[in-house]
Amino acid sequence: MIRILILRLLVNFWTVNAQPADHSLWTDVLQTYVSDKGSVDYKDLQNNKFILNSYLKVLRANTPNYAWSIDAKKAYWINAYNALTVQLILENYPLKSIKDLRRPWDQCFIEIDGEKITLNTIEHEILRPMGDPRIHFAIVCASESCPKLLNYAYESDTLEQQLEQATKMFINDPSRNSINYSSVKISKIFKWFKTDFPKSEAFIAFLNNYSTLKIATQVDIDYLNYSWSLNDNE
Repeated sequence: MIRILILRLLVNFWTVNAQPADHSLWTDVLQTYVSDKGSVDYKDLQNNKFILNSYLKVLRANTPNYAWSIDAKKAYWINAYNALTVQLILENYPLKSIKDLRRPWDQCFIEIDGEKITLNTIEHEILRPMGDPRIHFAIVCASESCPKLLNYAYESDTLEQQLEQATKMFINDPSRNSINYSSVKISKIFKWFKTDFPKSEAFIAFLNNYSTLKIATQVDIDYLNYSWSLNDNE
């Protein structure tokens, strides 16, 4: 009888912890305070940040474990990065740029099981080792030249389509990349994280896979200036 009870408890434990976090509160925040262009109404959100705080509590209470799929883990950490970045801005608003803050990617964190997980930890130690360069077009550092913040959360069951959309949107955005057949000027994101992307001709093939304007196989690549101005709607 005791063995059956223990077995039932283990089954219940597995069932609860196998469920990915609920990101609906984050979607509510994004739908209300982020425009279609990706700008954020930080001023208004600062007066109504209880929803964001509630979502961060959800993240702390339901963290990834071995039972989660890779897409569920990836979606969790992308959403966590973006939500924590918005929280960091709200805590210091008004400001002109995230770089006005001292070591912003190390000072903002979420505490999980007693461990402080910073933005740098999420990006460099969790997401990048997953080997998917498209994450660079999903995580947003609250700046104009960053990928735009989408107004819905990333979800495990639609993650592939969402990452494809975010990558295509970023590469074809003329304010972030300038692409022609024989002239390519791209975001410094590709330079800073070049080890995450294919090399040489394979990199051109990567761009061509998403760009509506195709690029010659042999072409010189330059990088555009990067604007760290806040992605504010004001």
